[in-house]
Amino acid sequence: MSRLDAGLLADVRGRLADQEVDDDAVGAALAASGRVLGSAALRDLTRAARAELAGAGPLQPLLELPGATDVVVNGPHDVWLDRGRGLERADLDLGTPGAVRALAVRLAALAGQRLDDAAPVCDGRLPDGTRLHAVVEPVVPAGAAISLRVLRQSGLGVTALAAGGSLAPGWEALLRGLVAGRANVLISGGTGTGKTTLLAALLGLVPVDERIVTVEEARELAPAHPHVVPLVTRRANVEGAGAVGLTELVRAALRMRPDRIVVGECRGAEVREVLLALNTGHDGGFATLHANAVEHVPARLEALAALAGMSRDAVAAQAVAAVDVVLHVRRKPGRRFVEAVGVVARDAGGFAVREVARWDGSAAETTVVDPRAWDALQARWCA
Repeated sequence: MSRLDAGLLADVRGRLADQEVDDDAVGAALAASGRVLGSAALRDLTRAARAELAGAGPLQPLLELPGATDVVVNGPHDVWLDRGRGLERADLDLGTPGAVRALAVRLAALAGQRLDDAAPVCDGRLPDGTRLHAVVEPVVPAGAAISLRVLRQSGLGVTALAAGGSLAPGWEALLRGLVAGRANVLISGGTGTGKTTLLAALLGLVPVDERIVTVEEARELAPAHPHVVPLVTRRANVEGAGAVGLTELVRAALRMRPDRIVVGECRGAEVREVLLALNTGHDGGFATLHANAVEHVPARLEALAALAGMSRDAVAAQAVAAVDVVLHVRRKPGRRFVEAVGVVARDAGGFAVREVARWDGSAAETTVVDPRAWDALQARWCA
């Protein structure tokens, strides 16, 4: 027996019952079935069975490729993979639109979610931490669309980012100083630019005797730190009850004796709670924000804060007092890097984020846009 058919999979599932699904347990169940001959076949079938029982099935090998960050499925013959160089087509055939839908439904069940005609959108996390987003008909024309994002323990510290070309020469000292000095840092950038990677690296610099509370819509942060409490939102059930949003979680985090409050991404009205928290003694906090450039950050903050009923003047007053530094990240083909450092300041229209230094990702030196502000920044945080 060298193929994982439905009968063998059902047999293994029955033998495991309520056991934890790991390689040892799956291998033992396959061996006990009496249908697997040879160590090579057992090893291959163990991998395949574990992927079906607790992983992403036929997509699991793609998720396990070195450097893989995302796997997306648009249809049975339309599977794509991102290994840091942008999306590339994967040589994988999932069969039919019905098979893709069945895979999406099974993955949703693994994430503890419902996915069907009545609840056609799912956002959850697989047992290994992989983030799942899936939609089925009628939201998509046929079958399902699946998006998977790999959650990995951050192995890239600030030093590794600098060595890998993600930081301009000399910027590592500034980043270390920001963390040590308990600056409130906002990380901005577009989708897939490396905001979470940079944030995880910075959190790895936080002293081990400090308690970090993270708030995310779906868990992506896995910093190399011994004391992290992750809070993740919960969607309402089909009856419309049980939802817990980012705003509620930020408020909860304030009551959990945090040394550092971290918001994985500001998406809406919770930005009010974030700004208030950073203005009430909770220094050393971090948040990320979608923005295309440093100078676009004020407009983005104002738009989100408006959802919470904050006036433009109120946002300006809170932002100027709350945010010490903005780090903007950018992605170019094959690489992600910190492009600019900015500071928040009042201006005639409310507030602005002034770019004080810039790096194009390849030059040997930083372009200092505002020498006085750059010198002041280094004097304050790198002393």
